[in-house]
Amino acid sequence: MDLGLYLDVTISVYLKCPNPLKISYLKNIMTPSRKLWKLLFVSTPVGALGTGLGGGVELTLYNVAQQMLHRGHKLQIVAPVGSIWKDIPIIQIPGNLQTIAQSQKRADGIVMADNSTLANMWDYVREIECDYNLIVNFAYDWLPFYLTPFFKKPIAHLVSMSSLSNAIDEVIEKVGKNFPHALGFHSSYQAETFSGSIQPLHILSNGIDIALYDFCPQPKKQLAWIGRISPEKGLEDAVALSRKMNIPLKIMGKLQDKYYWQKICRDYPHAPVEYLGFLSTKEMQKIVRECSALLMTHRWVEAFGNVAIEALACGVPIVSYRRGGPKEIVQDGKTGFLVTPDSITDLVDAVSRLGEINRYQCRQQAEMEFSLEALGNRFEKWFETILALEIKI
Repeated sequence: MDLGLYLDVTISVYLKCPNPLKISYLKNIMTPSRKLWKLLFVSTPVGALGTGLGGGVELTLYNVAQQMLHRGHKLQIVAPVGSIWKDIPIIQIPGNLQTIAQSQKRADGIVMADNSTLANMWDYVREIECDYNLIVNFAYDWLPFYLTPFFKKPIAHLVSMSSLSNAIDEVIEKVGKNFPHALGFHSSYQAETFSGSIQPLHILSNGIDIALYDFCPQPKKQLAWIGRISPEKGLEDAVALSRKMNIPLKIMGKLQDKYYWQKICRDYPHAPVEYLGFLSTKEMQKIVRECSALLMTHRWVEAFGNVAIEALACGVPIVSYRRGGPKEIVQDGKTGFLVTPDSITDLVDAVSRLGEINRYQCRQQAEMEFSLEALGNRFEKWFETILALEIKI
């Protein structure tokens, strides 16, 4: 029975009186109160939502937004022009896109283009901030961190990448010191790449809609690799393994660095690989679920690894370098294997042992640890902590 109807009946019987004022009063007492917020999400300025240019940030933002709306909160997203998502309100901001942080060197200075989308987005946010309880920043850029003390409303920063820039490290550390609880991270390994003085740590992991991923108990003899095609993702190691073991490799993701991809093709002309492009979740999971494993051959410290939990949801084990966020996702020997970073020999050994993995256990881990409900609980608790602190101040 619907809770509201149940309370109406129960209270009416108890009072032996249909007085609606008494019923309303007692319902407010008996029903736990939930605070509903108006949230303003600010997307990454490196590309329009839905294009894949934002990498894992896009999936994270979409899933968190869906959960907040599902829980009754009001929400608005500010994103670059061209961003369109069904059923989620988006304000599109024009301008020139920001250069991705991973393409820059650690000691490089902060640069913004003329008519910067990043600057335009935050100028708009400044104009409308008073209409919201909390601003949530999903961009790994210097400007939003720097602007934190100049806003009237609190800003929650989801740090989407590991340490890459001295300048961004410095401003993140400053925010962590002056605004307790304002920083959220995907994994402990990611947080450790920044200053150890950032306390307290909010480790939020990630989550997906498990229902969108179909379990496959009997895979084909093929492997999957998913991610932006750029040097820090280490695709060439997965291709080398494919060539060495003569196992077909399905490659999916945004082609971000065409010269890097062309070099891989030249270096491994006879590798049995197939590039399928940037696919929707529905199309991607159809391919991944039939694979024996997902390879994660990243050369940098992944903040988390959304593709890992997407694969697990299909029952697909992970073979990953023991580096960054995947170390917190993969249960070594149970839902995949963690191997020595940059060792193709160890990758080969792990792929040879895939028969030891129970694919049902992979799906079970995804259901228990990475559901949308679990994701929503973690983010809602984080937001509540920040807003409670704001009220005390």
